Formats: sequence, C-alpha cells, structure tokens
Amino acid sequence: MQPDEALSILKQGTAQIISETELAQKLALGRPLRIKLGVDPTSPDLHLGHALILRKLRQFQDLGHEAILIIGDFTSMIGDPSGRSATRPQLTREQVKGNAETYRAQAFKVLDPARTRLVANGDWHSKMHFEDVLRLNGMVTLQQLLQREDFRNRIDEGHPIHAHEIQYPIMQGWDSVMVEADVELGGTDQLFNCLVGRDFQKHEGQAQQVVMVLPILEGLDGSMKMSKSLGNYVGLTEPASEMFGKLMSISDDLMARYYPLLLGKALDPSIHPLEAKKHLASTIVETYHSRTAAEETVAGWNARFSEKRLEDAALPDFFFIPETTGNDVISIVKAAYQTGFNIPKSRSDVRRLVEQGSIQVDGKKITDPKTVVQLRSGQVLRLDKTHAVRIA
Repeated sequence: MQPDEALSILKQGTAQIISETELAQKLALGRPLRIKLGVDPTSPDLHLGHALILRKLRQFQDLGHEAILIIGDFTSMIGDPSGRSATRPQLTREQVKGNAETYRAQAFKVLDPARTRLVANGDWHSKMHFEDVLRLNGMVTLQQLLQREDFRNRIDEGHPIHAHEIQYPIMQGWDSVMVEADVELGGTDQLFNCLVGRDFQKHEGQAQQVVMVLPILEGLDGSMKMSKSLGNYVGLTEPASEMFGKLMSISDDLMARYYPLLLGKALDPSIHPLEAKKHLASTIVETYHSRTAAEETVAGWNARFSEKRLEDAALPDFFFIPETTGNDVISIVKAAYQTGFNIPKSRSDVRRLVEQGSIQVDGKKITDPKTVVQLRSGQVLRLDKTHAVRIA
C-alpha cells in the first residue's frame, strides 16, 4: 500500500496526530514501524475503552507494522495520574503480577500475536539506580510537569499531588526510548506523557516518535470515562449475554457516539434506534466471542423482551428473602432491590421504576411502591426492558 493510502486509513478515528507530516515520512521509509502502546494492569480486566486503542494498534499490524505492547508492571505500582482528581491507591507487586497475566491473554483477542512484541517496563525500570532516576528527572522541569491540566486543577482545588505521581510521565517517556518507538498510541488524556517520550528520544539522539491519540470512550453512564472502578464498563471477557445486555441499556445519544468509535462508521439515522442498538451489541459480541454467540444472544434477547416470551427464556434464578420466615410475601421494592442488578442502585431508584410502570410480575405492571406480592417458583420478575429474573 502506498504511504498516502496507509495514512488515510490510520487517521480514521483519531483525535490528534503529532504530526501527520512526520507519520507520512515514517510510512515512506519502507520498513515496518515500531508502534508502542503501554497498558497498566491496575485491574484484572480489559474493557471496550482499552479495545478502542488496541484495534488501532491492530490496524497498524494489518498494514505490516510491529506492535510493541508494554505491560506496565512497574508503572502500575505508581498508577497513572492522568485525569485523576486524587492520588491513585498503590498496588502491590502480587496484585500487578496477577493482573498482568490476564492482560496478556485478553490483548490477543484483538492483536495478532505473530506481529506483537510483548515487553514489561519493569525489565528496565527495576534495574535503575537512583542516579539514573536523577538523570531522567534532569531532562524535564517542574514547570513542564505542572502544565498538565489535571495537576493544575488539583493544585487550584487544594488537592495534594504526591512526588511519586510526577514520576509517571517521566517513566512512560523513558519506555519510548527503551523500545525505540516510531509511533506511540494513547487516549487524549495521555498526550502530555507521550510528548515527554518525544523529548526524551530527541535528548538520546533517537528519531522522535509520532504521537497518535484517540478519543476517550465514555462508559455506560454516558458521562464518565469507561472504568471498572466506576462500574460503567463492558469487559472483553464478560459472558456474551451480559455484554449484550449492558450495551442494550445505553442511551440513544451514547449509541451515536459508540458507532464511530467502536464500529468505525456513523449511525444511520434511518434505522430504528432499537434495531441499531441490537446491531451494535451483536457486533461487539461477535468480535469478542463468536458469530454463533452473537446470534444466540440476539435470539435470546428477542425471546425475553422483543417478543415478550419471558416464560420460555433462560433467565437468572432469583432466590429472594421474604418479609418473615415461612411465607413467600415480600414488598415489590424489596424484591426488586434484592435482585442485585445495578439498574436499581438504591431503594429510591426502585420506587421510581415501580411508579414508572417498569416492574412487572408475570407480565402485570405494578405501579404502587407499597405493593406487597406473594412470589412463587417459576414466576418472572421483570425490572426494565433489559433485565428480568425467574423466581427460584
């Protein structure tokens, strides 16, 4: 492929490239480029937010370039302060090691193993002497580090910035030197850290990496960054039915945002929102599970909700705790809250669902939050359009 054609493909879905001219020049070198992506194993699971950048890395691989996936086993013990309003809790080596093992396996759901070089930045950071750290610190100024928006905001708001946090962009920048990266990928919140890498490479006499940042994927709540700690994520290893159900619960506005980021195409306004959402959810399930899993999940969802045949559908069993021992009577609010779904986050939320007519027992709507029901084995308790359980 000609460099200009490759550039046109690689630009798609990016938020910023520093710089396009440099990337075009690197693509014209006629050799595989080294494309760097660092991920910190701060939790056991990768989610769709991670996959957004992994898929861009796979795009480079499909064009013949080498992916360098850096597992931040050392940096994750600090915790990336990017976008954080408070210091992250520091992880132990044991926690990081366990998480790193799952990251390696999950990343290859997207990446081509044959074109991926997998490294851990602990291989070089853990061997540094204090004089090495001082030398790296001498390459940046405190003024540079405090230009970061998140650091400035924390200072303005009176929140502390601990000394170890300002080491993070320095360590990430040095990673670029160690792997001699031609391109570094990251989210928009990583821009500063990636630019430090460019500075370090110049200081060390290397060709400077191109920085390519992608938009941040909002979580299921439509406002905050997708994150496991916020509970607004879709994990790459979640069961197909759970993955599908989570995506079916997003707002129409968020769906229009997910289409270009996750599917690489704009949402067609002529398609009914429900069908468009099914297409989004089933495509994601097919990508991270299989076509068969996607087809079975769609059929199961149609049986449960679109065709209202909940009595024939495979539903989670619900063992409720009655009001008093020896009977099957329980208030509808307590029953719905006990299911453990995240939709009713509090009893007040459940009461609102009842008042809106969302909650049904065997297809009959209950609109009075004071209602007490007698539940029997086999009955279906429906919480909303995408969540239902069967009384055990």
